[in-house]
Amino acid sequence: MDALVLIGRILFVLLFFASAFGHLTKTQAMGAYAASRGVPAAVPATIASGLLILAGGVSIALGIWADLGALLIAAFLFPTAVLMHGFWREEDPQARQMEQVHFLKDIALGGAALMLLAFFSYVGDDLGLTITCPLFDIR
Repeated sequence: MDALVLIGRILFVLLFFASAFGHLTKTQAMGAYAASRGVPAAVPATIASGLLILAGGVSIALGIWADLGALLIAAFLFPTAVLMHGFWREEDPQARQMEQVHFLKDIALGGAALMLLAFFSYVGDDLGLTITCPLFDIR
């Protein structure tokens, strides 16, 4: 089971590594997009969110307080869904549908991150192929 969980952890964070790379290498363009969506201090927010998801992804992938990493990912996803993908603000039906898909994707991934938080916290020391034990204990 340990290997299967490790594979799942790595596959889960690939999206966040790619996103963090974009946040940190295309900061001005992504910041301009965030500003167009009403995000205050968009460029610093882009850098901060890139670092947040990078830290969360590394934590989950390597198993260094993976429960905290999952919490960081969730803390990124839920506000991002609301701030960046508010489909209810879109007038164009095609744009509305596209933003709704992204909104629901972020909510679903946030839910998965919360499940990982619970899983890592509950399993604790019994989960192998990690560097540290979980930070939280929800048993």
